[in-house]
Amino acid sequence: MQAKEYKLSKPIKRGNMSLEEAIAGRRSIRTYSEEKISEKDISQLLWAAQGITDEESGFRTAPSAGALYPLEIYAAVAMVDGIEPGLYKYNPLNHSLLLKKSGDIREEIYNASLWQDSIKDAAAVIIYCAVFKRTYYRYRNRAAQYVYIETGHSAQNVYLQAEALNLGTVAIGAFDNKGLKKVLELPDEEEPVYLMPVGKRE
Repeated sequence: MQAKEYKLSKPIKRGNMSLEEAIAGRRSIRTYSEEKISEKDISQLLWAAQGITDEESGFRTAPSAGALYPLEIYAAVAMVDGIEPGLYKYNPLNHSLLLKKSGDIREEIYNASLWQDSIKDAAAVIIYCAVFKRTYYRYRNRAAQYVYIETGHSAQNVYLQAEALNLGTVAIGAFDNKGLKKVLELPDEEEPVYLMPVGKRE
């Protein structure tokens, strides 16, 4: 059975806030209102994380060692206009979301991430996972370092994009790997590395 796919809105390339303003305003925001975020918001955030910026080369918004792109991005959607709650995998090539699991799974992620309230209160949770072997085959013992560096590059993009959209987010690295992997039903080769809950600021 083919997975349900949501084609996301085309990302904008010119916003209302300068890069300098976004850098100056960036903060880790852990509390959110109960208001939904828009489909355009989640589209823009996912594009900032791993979107394609050059159709010919396939280059993305964040640098990657050897352009190997070991990151896989998921979104646990709970309160997003026009998208039903569920766990989705982001497809950068089509700028779309593929449904992996229906229903709101924030509580499950909350339990696997040491009971951090920002998870269960978020409109959506952006989840970074990595396939380390994509980088290992070329860079061997430096592969893990490069993957984590790339995750940081991408997460900062999300931070700045959230600031430009007047949304709140925070990077979370504390969670039970095995528990979160089970919640996300990840294949053996994928490991969770970072969580970024997102929501409207209170």
